[in-house]
Amino acid sequence: MEEKEVKEAPQEPVQKSSKKKKENPLQKQIEELGDKLSREHDSYVRLYAEFETYRRRTAEEKLALVSSAAAETIKGMLPVLDDCERAIKMLETSSDEAAREGTTLIYNKLMEYLKSRGLSRIEAMGQKFDTDFHEAVTQFPAPSEDMKGMVIDVVQTGYLLNGKILRYAKVVVGA
Repeated sequence: MEEKEVKEAPQEPVQKSSKKKKENPLQKQIEELGDKLSREHDSYVRLYAEFETYRRRTAEEKLALVSSAAAETIKGMLPVLDDCERAIKMLETSSDEAAREGTTLIYNKLMEYLKSRGLSRIEAMGQKFDTDFHEAVTQFPAPSEDMKGMVIDVVQTGYLLNGKILRYAKVVVGA
């Protein structure tokens, strides 16, 4: 009987080691699956972040494209504004009251619409010459010492669109 006990005793550790061997591949598989899940989650988070960046960038590009198209359209209308201003000046001395009122009405409606879109005039007359807003067409002798470096005359009105230069004011500067 002692032999049986001796024989049985070594069999138990063998069974335990075979269980450990079975658990070890399962544990390895669990760890591998955990690592794989972690990599997939990391990949998902990165892909989501890339998509959010793409979505934000395309929205900004679309907004810039619309803004650029609006700026080009408004820039194309500036000669019409110039013509209206010249017509109003010419009609001031005219006796045709209806033409003066009609032209002024059209000019005011057009200007109000463009102002609602972000257009604003650059006030240059009597201002100090500023290369950020003015383009000097010529210099003219200043009538007084305090007019040197100042805008004496505006040849063409300048405009800002949403705070950015759309067209520089063409001016005559006192020398």
